[in-house]
Amino acid sequence: MRRLGIFVAGLMLAGCATTPFQNPQATAELKNAKGDVVGVARLWEDEGGVRFYADVRNLPAGKHGLHLHAVGKCDPPEFTTAGGHFNPEGKKHGLANPDGPHAGDLPNLDVAANGTGQLHYHVPRVTLGAGPASLLDADQTAVVIHANPDDNTTDPTGNSGGRIACGVIGKAS
Repeated sequence: MRRLGIFVAGLMLAGCATTPFQNPQATAELKNAKGDVVGVARLWEDEGGVRFYADVRNLPAGKHGLHLHAVGKCDPPEFTTAGGHFNPEGKKHGLANPDGPHAGDLPNLDVAANGTGQLHYHVPRVTLGAGPASLLDADQTAVVIHANPDDNTTDPTGNSGGRIACGVIGKAS
């Protein structure tokens, strides 16, 4: 009986690792330059930051830089209207940079050969509440996926290349 309990607990934990969280407080529908939906990001306020979960499809295989950008505007095809990385504290770029990171720096998104990928990350430098670190401020914030991997040190973008998908973060309905 004990083995059965351990087996069931293991299945439950495994399911938590691959199942999207329910009832997000904020979301972003990610679209490519053609306007096709290629994924969604879901966000929840958590103790000491925001839980971020991205689920993507139909993207090129490989590692891609993934960042929160300062402006919630995603005009294709290059998505430059999203501005630079979300950086209210004026830090340098990169999770590995001793003078960083930007508030909007996230780990690379790993996309499998079938075009799908997921990233779950706790972002300690942002909030969904009020204040300068809010992702839901007056001009909102965007989630941007880049063509190349982020090297996590080079300022200002980690050499992550062009922008291939973008979505505006808004309160979940």
